[in-house]
Amino acid sequence: MHKRAMPAAEAAQCAKEQNRFWEYHDKIFQNQRTLEDADLQRFATELGLDADAFNTCLASGKFKSDIMKDQREGSQAGVTGTPAFFVNGRFMSGAQPFEKFKAMIDQELGS
Repeated sequence: MHKRAMPAAEAAQCAKEQNRFWEYHDKIFQNQRTLEDADLQRFATELGLDADAFNTCLASGKFKSDIMKDQREGSQAGVTGTPAFFVNGRFMSGAQPFEKFKAMIDQELGS
């Protein structure tokens, strides 16, 4: 996990409070090399979020414990990076082509 992953995850949760999680998520992934606090705040502004509410949320750290809990659970399940997927409890690590997902789903469906 890189040093800006936690602040980026917290920022995404703050965007979620304003029903803009996926837009914010996409913005983070489009700008992975620029994730300093000022960048995270700028993304919120660019997406039209309520900047005061977003900044208050981000400064509060209120999502940090939930994110850390998710990290621990992922680690216990064998996740070492992103992306990581589970299909009916079966783990698949890393970016995978559609065919791999289809094959795993077909196996699980008994097709």
